[in-house]
Amino acid sequence: MSESTARPSSLINTVYGEFVRRLGGWISIADLIGLMAELDVDGPAVRSAISRLKKGGTLVQERRTGTGYRLGPDLGPVFDEGDRRIFGSLEPAALEDGWVIAVFSVPESERAHRHQLRSRLTWLGFGNASPGVWLAPARLLPDARRLLQRLGLAEYVHLFTSDYAGFADLKEAVSSWWDFAAIEAQYAAFTDTYQPVAEELRQEPRIDDVEAFRDYVPMLTDWRRLPYLDPGLPVELLPDDWNAVEARQIFVRLHTRLAEPSLRHVVKVTGLEPRNA
Repeated sequence: MSESTARPSSLINTVYGEFVRRLGGWISIADLIGLMAELDVDGPAVRSAISRLKKGGTLVQERRTGTGYRLGPDLGPVFDEGDRRIFGSLEPAALEDGWVIAVFSVPESERAHRHQLRSRLTWLGFGNASPGVWLAPARLLPDARRLLQRLGLAEYVHLFTSDYAGFADLKEAVSSWWDFAAIEAQYAAFTDTYQPVAEELRQEPRIDDVEAFRDYVPMLTDWRRLPYLDPGLPVELLPDDWNAVEARQIFVRLHTRLAEPSLRHVVKVTGLEPRNA
């Protein structure tokens, strides 16, 4: 099993996002504890993480055949958005597609919203060109619009689409708007952790469902934040030795190999069936 530093709550989010949503949206606490034990997370840690997720509105307790939890009613769009970002196109944006620009101004009396805007735009992958001016490849416009509306922040923001018209060298300017070193460090950590897993699996004609689950959930948990940190900038603007390409190839290889047997394991443990089965 690969070594991941993901918190129990992050692993639980992955289990719900990747599996439970496809199995009706609810899982018993007993089955969840059983699955998390496969990831070396003990029962008390699971219950503590669930308590935090419940308090934050991510999970809602519901009794069916036993006590369990389903996703909060507002979480569907959040996970759908995550699917688009994580499993959608991994190709860099095209330079000719242009940019989406977010300009915001928040009154001092509401400065908490200012911090929230900065953190959420950063989380979406926007770069900071100057105070109150953020930009990203134009293809992120739908995600930005949905996020700002969902968080009730739309009234503070103006969104524009545009092309760059001068005067600085764009590649040099972009390197100051995004922290490439921090993004590359995250990709390098992912590659260092999961390349050996991918190489080992290449030698295995078959993989046990339990082992697939034990590798897949931490891998997906570690990966799913990276497509947000990296907006998929055009190749022309990236450092020559940009290491995202290798990391993405490893993710695709492991997802292709591990996703299906992992789902089989969850179905076997829970007795639940995929909605489209």
